[in-house]
Amino acid sequence: MPYLKFISDKNLISAVGKVVRIIKTTEREASSNLHKNVIDPFSALFHGVTHAITYKEWIKQEKARQSQKTMQNAIGDFHQEVLGAIPGWKNLGVGGGLDVANDKMKIIAEVKNKFNTTKGNHKVEIYDAIKSKLKSEKFHRFTGYYVEIIPQAKNIYDKPFTPSDNKTQKRRPSAKNIRIIDGISFYALATGRKYALQELFEALSHILVDKYKFKLSKEEAKKYFELFKLAFLTK
Repeated sequence: MPYLKFISDKNLISAVGKVVRIIKTTEREASSNLHKNVIDPFSALFHGVTHAITYKEWIKQEKARQSQKTMQNAIGDFHQEVLGAIPGWKNLGVGGGLDVANDKMKIIAEVKNKFNTTKGNHKVEIYDAIKSKLKSEKFHRFTGYYVEIIPQAKNIYDKPFTPSDNKTQKRRPSAKNIRIIDGISFYALATGRKYALQELFEALSHILVDKYKFKLSKEEAKKYFELFKLAFLTK
């Protein structure tokens, strides 16, 4: 029985594997590059002592902290790969301008992992990139989406994308075909399954254990799912 009904096991396992490899590589690099940027010893001492953790445990946490940005980028790429592998969809790859597209549904999208992943004027750049794509003959009559997989405060939305330009202090004009959407709504749109994102999250636990031999008890899996429930509306 397949892990999910909207993507092949082969493509899903491959997408998970890429994240696993990036995490392992990043951890190795964090060990060798730990002191490349000078660590604040005052901060380290205060943090370690006040949190009652050993120096060894503090070093472990610091490595994880330094790896966080790479990890977040890897998760964003993971969603791009999963969405691009859904039947009817294609992954536009690196340098494709945007991330995924569906010719039949006439949708093109830029996918980000979290609502605060993109800061400042970069949202304006995304708006302009979508607008530029929609002007091309290839994407004529398409709708362009800016996807925030993890929304702020469990919000559900599919609305015109009107980011503020820091230089002019004005918002980009509202257009019906340039939109911003949350992850739950976009996965539902892409798959026709209302809870596709939840199904994906639940499948990950099984794949990490079955295919990559990590340990995860049922109790631990439940605790991780509680984090999902804090971020998203669930069944």
